[in-house]
Amino acid sequence: MSLRWTDTLDIAIELSEAHPDVDPQWIRFTDLHAWVCALPEFGDDPTKSTEGLLEGIQMAWIDEVR
Repeated sequence: MSLRWTDTLDIAIELSEAHPDVDPQWIRFTDLHAWVCALPEFGDDPTKSTEGLLEGIQMAWIDEVR
């Protein structure tokens, strides 16, 4: 499976597993972008992220851990 920027929930799940001690509410978008791109299953173009996509991933991650 290759994750794309629009796979918000799947990315959030992967991030919560990869970074269990992080409170996603306080993550900077620059760090979030880097962590998404570093996921082993991420296969989308890093330049295609937007603030809206990152915000959606962050919100899904917050929901995932609460």
